Amino acid sequence: METDGVALTPEQARSALADAERVRASAAELSAAPWPTWFFVTLTLYVAALPVTCGGIAAEADWLLPRPAWLGVMLAITAVYGALLAVAARAWRDRTGVALRWDVLPKRATVPLAAGLPVLLVGAAFAFRVTGWPGWLLAASLMSAAVSVGFHLAFVRLHRKTA
Repeated sequence: METDGVALTPEQARSALADAERVRASAAELSAAPWPTWFFVTLTLYVAALPVTCGGIAAEADWLLPRPAWLGVMLAITAVYGALLAVAARAWRDRTGVALRWDVLPKRATVPLAAGLPVLLVGAAFAFRVTGWPGWLLAASLMSAAVSVGFHLAFVRLHRKTA
């Protein structure tokens, strides 16, 4: 193997490959680190607001606000969330030099979250529409916030183990 016209010994080549692997592993660990605290709070508030907003949209008759207002609220909070996600991702990339990557997060945690949270959010709105009882929305809102806090704490612990 040559670098800059200088032949490397087999030991130097293995050392260079090991260094490259350590850099790759370090980048993967950094990209799996938890969100900044301000974004964790934003995410928690967003997922806590979603069940109530979905319930307002799904309600049989106008509930607290007209249905178009609920839809406007949903679009507005989603737009704000998306913009703040972009800011958080850029700040992370600028601070660490590594882009946020979803593929390095543990599948045993992210797959249940990806499947369960939408069921929780939509299921509560459906149950509210059928029964008219807003307790479904409140329960889903509290559970969504608890899931957000739990996942944040799990990823903080994961990052501390790898750091």
